[in-house]
Parts: sequence; structure tokens; C-alpha cells
Amino acid sequence: MATLSFEGQAKGGIEKVTVEIGDLVIAGWTGRDVAALEHHIEELKAIGVQPPSKVPLYYRVGASLLTQADTIQVLGDDSSGEVEPVLVGAADRLWVTVGADHTDRRVESYGVAVSKQVCPKVVGRSAWRFEEVEPHWDQLILRSFIHEDGERVVYQEGLLAKIRAPRELIAGWRGEKKLPAGAAMFCGTMPAIGPIRPSSRFEMEIEDPVLGRTLRHAYDVQALPIVS
Repeated sequence: MATLSFEGQAKGGIEKVTVEIGDLVIAGWTGRDVAALEHHIEELKAIGVQPPSKVPLYYRVGASLLTQADTIQVLGDDSSGEVEPVLVGAADRLWVTVGADHTDRRVESYGVAVSKQVCPKVVGRSAWRFEEVEPHWDQLILRSFIHEDGERVVYQEGLLAKIRAPRELIAGWRGEKKLPAGAAMFCGTMPAIGPIRPSSRFEMEIEDPVLGRTLRHAYDVQALPIVS
């Protein structure tokens, strides 16, 4: 279990939202565009990751890995973040926030499902009501930044139109129309600009150009030494 606390940003104001998460699922290989999906598969192949048996795939992950921290600790220097929209099922409605499927790339090369369980899964502290963004979901912009050689550079960027629609992903998981209360779903990511690579800091955001607002979160990565 994990307890998530959000500043719920609605058209009518701000509300505090607390959700106990018991089920965490990461939807992978969720691209709508076949060519873009194949590109993502190929870039992962380049670092030794085997292609999926089908698309999309739903990876169950321990809910205790969820965190809203500003710093995470990982083993070694072979992990990196991927920005994703995250759906959070509450008792009264569905929320969307920004998250990072932080993944150990060395482990991923021999077992994607195992790699999902190795690193913390970071989510932001602000969220939007899903019903307020669903009508223009495809216009939302997913973006991440990393720090390289002392500079902040764009690492991922693209419209959510490139990812399968949330209701399609929800239905594909359990065949249900709604995400159950107490469940959180990572919905997929964008290809990296350049090679997949680690960074000591990962910044992520979802921009809503229609309503003029942005969800943001960032975290530092502490690499722990590998000893034997």
C-alpha cells in the first residue's frame, strides 16, 4: 500500500486529495503510432531489451514503490526515468498526475517485468480531474528534462495523442470501464531524444495548452555503490 496526497487542481479551485493505492500497474508499449512504437522497441533493443510478446502489456508492480519524494536512491548508475501520465482512481472520481517509471536498464536487458520492480516510481504532488482534460486529452504535452554536462536539456517531448487513450488502456487491463478506487496506472511514455541515458536529476511535466496550466515534478537520483 502507498498513500498519495495531491493538490487537486480543478476549474473551481483547489482541493486536497488523499488516496490509498493498493494496485499499481504500468501499461507498457502503449503507442498509437505503429512506426513510433517500433522505434521505441528498437531503441530498447539497442540496450539489450527483448521485444514484448504483445502490445500493450500491463506490468503489475508493488504499490509500495510509489513515492512523491524529491530524491530517490537506486543501485548503480544504470537507471533512468521515463515521464508518463498517471491515472489515479479515487472513491469519487479519476485523477491524472505526472509520473516517472524510473527503471534499471541493466536489469531491463534480461527481464522487463523484473526491472519494473527494482526502482521507485515517482509521481507528482498535483493532479487534475480527468473529466476536465479528457475532451482535449490528445492536446496535452508530455515533456521531461535531464541534466548533462551542467546543462538542462529536453529528454522527451510529445503530444498524448501518440499514446493510447486512457479509457482504452483501462479497458485493456481488466475489461472494466473505470479504474477502480485505490488503483494507479502509468499510461506510457515518449521515445527519448537521443539515446536512453541516466541523469542525476529528472524533471517531468504535463502541459495543458487549452486550460493554460502545467503539472510538474522533479527529483534527484542518488546512485548507491554496488558491492560484492
